[in-house]
Amino acid sequence: MFPISDDNSDRHLTPVVNYVIIVINVLVFILLQGMGHNLGFTYAFSTVPQEILTGTDVITQGQMLTDPATGQTLQIPGLQATPIPVYLTMITSMFMHGGWGHLLGNMLFLWIFGDNIENRLGHSRYLAFYLICGVIASLAHVFTTAMAGHSLLVPSLGASGAISGVMGAYLILFPHRKVRVLLLRFITQVPAIVALGMWILLQVISGMGALGGNGGGGVAYMAHIGGFAAGMLLIKFFDKGQSWVDQNLQDKKRQRSPY
Repeated sequence: MFPISDDNSDRHLTPVVNYVIIVINVLVFILLQGMGHNLGFTYAFSTVPQEILTGTDVITQGQMLTDPATGQTLQIPGLQATPIPVYLTMITSMFMHGGWGHLLGNMLFLWIFGDNIENRLGHSRYLAFYLICGVIASLAHVFTTAMAGHSLLVPSLGASGAISGVMGAYLILFPHRKVRVLLLRFITQVPAIVALGMWILLQVISGMGALGGNGGGGVAYMAHIGGFAAGMLLIKFFDKGQSWVDQNLQDKKRQRSPY
């Protein structure tokens, strides 16, 4: 079940912040990450659990690895010097991705669900909500990595933690809104509680397996779970009940009404 669109018929606010976030993610991947080839930049600005836990920058040497299937020798760069405080990598890593599939999948989900949350919260509240959920998601990954005894030197990156927060908020605010999904070979509509409920259930199952295995095969499932939970819990704090646009429209209607 893969979401492809949702009902935006009640949207009154142009989701400028959501559009800007999407553009920044794309530009960072193309211009700064070199579409995945500039590993020096990627390894410098990703979130490294050990750096977050200790507050100190970690620099490691590159390694030469041989692919047992092809016999090809690959050079894997080490962790690079981070020119900013290491805690800020929880923000910078939010705008980087590991490949085109990673980027496009995340941006599709943000495009589908983010505009509704921005319409509800307004521009500034939505930006703050997005960033806070992303940081909490990153911390969830850092601490569960440490508790599970996995390597603390493996960097993490991606917008999926913050987007998970947006999806958690969407589930709370719009549980019955229709979401168009690709199901097997068919396109159908299901309530958001079904689409997002199935998604987070998959993340929880995969995350539990990753905690007892090798870390999830490169997917930070606990960041997804942490971000989703943060979105569900924080949305009521950020939510004003209705967007300022809706309130202004209602005020104008009252002013025009003779009663």
